[in-house]
Amino acid sequence: MSSIEALNWRYATKKMNGEKVSQDKVDQILTAAHLAPTSSGLQPFKIIVVTNPELKEKIKAVAYGQSQITDCSHLLIFAAWDNYTEERIKAVFNHTNNERGLPESATADYVNKLIGIYTSRTEEENFNHAAKQSYIGFGVALTEAAFLKVDATPMEGFDPAELDELLGLRERGLRSTTLLPLGYRDAGGDWLVNLKKVRTPLQDFVIEFK
Repeated sequence: MSSIEALNWRYATKKMNGEKVSQDKVDQILTAAHLAPTSSGLQPFKIIVVTNPELKEKIKAVAYGQSQITDCSHLLIFAAWDNYTEERIKAVFNHTNNERGLPESATADYVNKLIGIYTSRTEEENFNHAAKQSYIGFGVALTEAAFLKVDATPMEGFDPAELDELLGLRERGLRSTTLLPLGYRDAGGDWLVNLKKVRTPLQDFVIEFK
C-alpha cells in the first residue's frame, strides 16, 4: 500500500468498536513517531500511552465526553516540553555525541548558538515551538497507523490545562498538545465511515511559482 492509498483509506473515526490493537502495531506506530524529524533533532515532546479504563474515563471527562477516548484500544497523548532550557539542549546533544562517538567539542558551537536563541525567548514562545514539533510526530504516527489499517482520530477537543493536571504533566516539564485514540472503526455505528473523503481541489491547494 502506498502512503496515498493509506491516507485515502483513513478518516477521523467517530465511533470505535473496542477491539484491541496488537502491541506490535502500537509499537510500530510509536517507533514511527519516534523517528519523526524535529527542529535541530531536539525531539522536544513525549508520547503518553494510556490503556487503563478508569484513567480513560477521567480523560473523557476533560475531552467533552468524546466516546473514542474510552472505546479506543490505546490512547496516545502527545505532550511537548514546556520550555527549552540550556540543560535540556545540552542533554540531547551529549546523548547524540555519545551515540556517535564524537567529542563534546564537535557540536559545541552549534549548541551554544541554540542556547542563545532559545533562552532569549519567552517560555510560551518556546512551548509553542515545541508543540509544533510534536505535531510532526503526530502526523507521522497517524500515517503509520493508516499503513497498518489501524483507525485513529486526531483530537484537539479537550481541556489541556485539566489534562495536564490530571496526569501531572507540568511536574514533568510537559504540556499536552494533541490526543490520538487508536482502535478499529465501528462500521455500523459511525455516521462518517461511508461518506466520501473531501478535500480542497489540488489545483486550489497548491500554489506554484515557476
